Amino acid sequence: MIYFLEDDNNIRNFVIYALNNTGFEARGFENPQQFWKEMKTEKPDLLLLDIMLPEEDGITILKKLRSSNETRELPVIMLTAKGTEYDKVVGLDSGADDYISKPFGTMELVSRIKALLRRTSKQSGQTEYRKGSLYLCPSKHIIRVDDKDIVLTLKEFELLCILFENEGIVLTRDEILSKVWGYEFDGESRTVDVHIRTLRSKLGEAGKYIETVRGLGYKIGGSDD
Repeated sequence: MIYFLEDDNNIRNFVIYALNNTGFEARGFENPQQFWKEMKTEKPDLLLLDIMLPEEDGITILKKLRSSNETRELPVIMLTAKGTEYDKVVGLDSGADDYISKPFGTMELVSRIKALLRRTSKQSGQTEYRKGSLYLCPSKHIIRVDDKDIVLTLKEFELLCILFENEGIVLTRDEILSKVWGYEFDGESRTVDVHIRTLRSKLGEAGKYIETVRGLGYKIGGSDD
């Protein structure tokens, strides 16, 4: 089930119609009140979230979702008429997994939805990673630093997993975009930098293991001490 929170009736009805005719089950909501009411009954597999909304803006809603254990890992794609880099950074920093600016094509939207759902449904192996005070278990979605649980967004967690899966190997921004987002990302490669910056901040002292290789990309490095 895909939920779409959008106050523009034309856009909401068109997207819901398109998704339902593409093999998805989708449900639209005109305002946050309707959305929150339905969330008490049924949780979606993915949320399409507009930023500019009546009563409560999309960023506020996103932050509430990320602060709850029940919806912390809910895949969220933000849709908005705002297309500046600043708006994208704010959305991604707030926990959005992807970002698409209006106007957008149906095929592009469907591709991004499929890519995100593919990533979230992918079964991780039983591998565990340890680096100094940092512990990562992809299969159980556990990340700890000094035995304290760290809360990450889905994309931040996937990014960390990809880096550890390739420990010691430099991954370029384009490679990270392809591996984590699952498609040819047409936005700025700064998206990776934004996620890396936030990830380092959340990991605290353990963030030092994510090394920047100037002019190339990022890797997991450093000693285990």
